[in-house]
Amino acid sequence: MRIGFLRLKQVLHLIPVSKSTWWEGCKTGRYPKPIKLSPRTTAWKAEDIATLIEELGAKGVSNVSSHR
Repeated sequence: MRIGFLRLKQVLHLIPVSKSTWWEGCKTGRYPKPIKLSPRTTAWKAEDIATLIEELGAKGVSNVSSHR
């Protein structure tokens, strides 16, 4: 299990989609919901991102923006 938080730049390094695609996916539930750590700091749980990567790999998804 991964413990900690990842900022948007770190997430997009692991999951290569555009910022707008990522935020739309968060809004629609395709990607994990963000957590506000402070008024100007948004992050995602590292365990949620690790789980998403495992799910994408298990499904053999080559285009992560089309994941549902």
